[in-house]
Amino acid sequence: MTATPSEPQHTARTYVVTGAASGIGAATAALLRARGHRVIGIDIRNADIIADLSTADGRDTLAGAVDQASGGRIDAVIAVAGVAAPAPVTITVNYFGAVATLERLRPLLVHSDAPRAAIVSSFSTLQTTDDDVVEACLQGDEAAAVSAAETAVARDGGQTLYASSKRAISRWVRRAAISPEWAEAGVPLNAVGPGIVISPMTQPMLDNPEQRDALLQMVPMPLHGPSEPAAPAELLTWLTSPANTHVTGQVIFVDGGADASLRTGDIFA
Repeated sequence: MTATPSEPQHTARTYVVTGAASGIGAATAALLRARGHRVIGIDIRNADIIADLSTADGRDTLAGAVDQASGGRIDAVIAVAGVAAPAPVTITVNYFGAVATLERLRPLLVHSDAPRAAIVSSFSTLQTTDDDVVEACLQGDEAAAVSAAETAVARDGGQTLYASSKRAISRWVRRAAISPEWAEAGVPLNAVGPGIVISPMTQPMLDNPEQRDALLQMVPMPLHGPSEPAAPAELLTWLTSPANTHVTGQVIFVDGGADASLRTGDIFA
């Protein structure tokens, strides 16, 4: 008999999901709970733990509160929380907040029989980025990254900051996943890169024919078009399940074919 999504698929696990109050985070948390797992949701409102990951205090709150709520043991971390604004906060949340989430909660994963971690990147990681912002992020220099972001805002309105934050986090995942802290500890670490996801933010653009056409020219999605949040949620759930034993260091695009449409060359040639 095939189990339905509402039935437990295996032994219940404890997951931490940031950005759990809306969008992909809410869809992921709902899917995990429907399958019988415990979810500790993190967000700036309407969550089990309230924490602003753009700040050092918020990151400290996250680590301590999760430790207390979980009893010092979790099975997986899914870092979804993100901001899409032409401002430095996009860098502080999307990169530094995400890295802090994964690194500070990693010690709580060591007691799990099948520890897993994943993060939400974006198809925009393939778009135009600001090299200064990306490099400052990868060097772990938040002050320099914020300064570079402020320069970008003054120069061009900060239009590349979201893509820059996602490029940086994608590169971080590639590097960190094969490090002793993750790989030798037996923790697969991956990123999921959604294309256009239907949300309160994107719905007005999708409802306007001209804006929809422009959006789909930037992110063409020939397979089914823009996705519901459930599509990346399904992949995040599998990547952080015990079934995933060998997929690590990957940025997997859930983009309806956008990557294949725009990067038409044979990347394996």
